[in-house]
Amino acid sequence: MKHFLFFLMLSPVIMAQTEIQSYKIIQKISQVEIRFYPPVMMAKYAASNQGSGFGKLFGYISGNNTANIKISMTTPVHMEKKKGESTMAFVLPKKFKNNNTPKPNDKSLEVFEDQGGYFAAIRYSGYTSADKERQYGETLNQLLKKENIDILGPPKILVYNSPYKIINRRNEILIPVSFKP
Repeated sequence: MKHFLFFLMLSPVIMAQTEIQSYKIIQKISQVEIRFYPPVMMAKYAASNQGSGFGKLFGYISGNNTANIKISMTTPVHMEKKKGESTMAFVLPKKFKNNNTPKPNDKSLEVFEDQGGYFAAIRYSGYTSADKERQYGETLNQLLKKENIDILGPPKILVYNSPYKIINRRNEILIPVSFKP
């Protein structure tokens, strides 16, 4: 019980010190935000099985990279689920660019610069699940269709909290959109 309470108390402290991927809210439509995300470096793991790759990505930021350096954890963690493939990606801190990002030693990982762009986002709480992802994804799709906003790609699930955080959890569905401010 002591360990559980320790993690419960430590989780908000750790997350308060964690860099959050930057974005600018362009417009609010009901419970949806249209956001602009600037380019950012990311580390990604893709698999045809259900493995998330969290351990491999964590290994990369823990020093299993060509520079043997530790990289600070950021939020959110990006996840995509497509037919036959699932991906998980960590956003790297802002100080990393194409010219100074270490390559992973693990060849199953990819490091790349995400180009950013405009996205529609809807937030939900609690632990994420397939049912919540489907429910909020449908709500977001319906609202975008109603507002005549073109969808440019598949949704991503964003998870902002460690599994140890129990209350006030933040998750989002993010969909790339065609948007002219």
